[in-house]
Amino acid sequence: MAQVNVNDIDLKEFNKVLTTCKGDVFMVTKEGDRLNLKSKLCQLIGFTNLIEGGHIANATLECTEPEDQVRLLRFGLFHPHEE
Repeated sequence: MAQVNVNDIDLKEFNKVLTTCKGDVFMVTKEGDRLNLKSKLCQLIGFTNLIEGGHIANATLECTEPEDQVRLLRFGLFHPHEE
C-alpha cells in the first residue's frame, strides 16, 4: 500500500479530494490506528487527531489504489513517505 505524509493541509479542500478517490484512504495515527477516511466518522476522528494545539500535525496516509496516491500528490500538499 502506498504511503504519503501530510505536512500542511486545507481540510475542506482535502475532503473534496477524498470524495474523488476510488479506493480506501487510511490515516495512520502515531498509536498505529488505521482510520478509513472514506468514512465520515473516521474523518471526524482523523481530522481531530491532525489538529494539535491549533496547528496541523504530521500524519501518514495509505492509499489502496495507486491512482488515488497520484490524485493526492497532485493535490500538492503531500510528499512521498520515506521509510
